[in-house]
Amino acid sequence: MWKESATLAGQPVMKREARVLNMVCIIASLGFVALAILNALTSPSFLTTDNLFVTMVCMLMALMFAVNPLLYLKDEGRLPIPFQKQKALKEQVAPRGTLPQSAPPLLDAKGRAVPPDVRSMVANMKQKQS
Repeated sequence: MWKESATLAGQPVMKREARVLNMVCIIASLGFVALAILNALTSPSFLTTDNLFVTMVCMLMALMFAVNPLLYLKDEGRLPIPFQKQKALKEQVAPRGTLPQSAPPLLDAKGRAVPPDVRSMVANMKQKQS
């Protein structure tokens, strides 16, 4: 019974909530950009301190609301980021027996960092398994 209430139409509830929140953020961001454009078009002299301040505040608010959906798209892998694929390829080409630089540190049961000689032994064991 719980499983049926946790998913509606095949989508988990959290994914639906994230979509709704991202849509609200996108609409708010577009609204602030529209306010900045409206301010620029309707003001008789745009280069006054007050008009520039209002425009910058609107653009800053638009940026703040646009960051969350962009980070969500990046985490989902839907936002192409230039030069990121090249970085991933360089990590894959690393010589065998060494861990990539971005790999999380190997920790023991108490959470301490493992010495380099033990790390190399673990890397050699992983090679033999694959």
